[in-house]
Amino acid sequence: MSEKQKDRDEILEQEEIVTENPATEENNTAEAAEKTANEAEELTLEEQLAQARAEIEELKTQALYKQAEFENYRKRTIKEKAELILNGSKTAVTALLPIVDDLERALPSMQKAEDVAAVAEGVELIYQKFLKALSGLGVKQIETEGKDFDVDLHEAIAQVPGVPDEQKGRVIDCVEKGYTLNDNVIRHAKVAVGM
Repeated sequence: MSEKQKDRDEILEQEEIVTENPATEENNTAEAAEKTANEAEELTLEEQLAQARAEIEELKTQALYKQAEFENYRKRTIKEKAELILNGSKTAVTALLPIVDDLERALPSMQKAEDVAAVAEGVELIYQKFLKALSGLGVKQIETEGKDFDVDLHEAIAQVPGVPDEQKGRVIDCVEKGYTLNDNVIRHAKVAVGM
């Protein structure tokens, strides 16, 4: 065979292979595409897994920070409450100290005083100063005179029979004054009530 003949035969053989197996070539292309898609899907799954793990670590870190922050807040509030309990009376004591000073000055002068009216006036001034200091601390006297009996504010220690109808169920007399601190009763007023 001549060279030309051999070349033609080879070309024909290649054409026959191509024409005989076009599906094989398509299969090869499809398999390659599928393999590439699977690899891409695997990479995507691996990337998703890595991303999920990173997100989990970030959430764990945030949770730890929040937990530590809350623990610090809890400790700080416990400490503040303890300080308030220990030093809460500081304001009250500071407000009452000037009154103690006034009483200390008044005691020796009462022993030497000959004018009872001047002593009484001095004691009245100290009493008014004391009430003003209590008022500044949020302490108020419970009003009783002519008021209806209220179990939340008053404690009945006596009942007075034979009073007019308009006095029934009302406070007739106050034996011991009651006080509130910031609108909370700290001592009930002891009263006599009309029946």
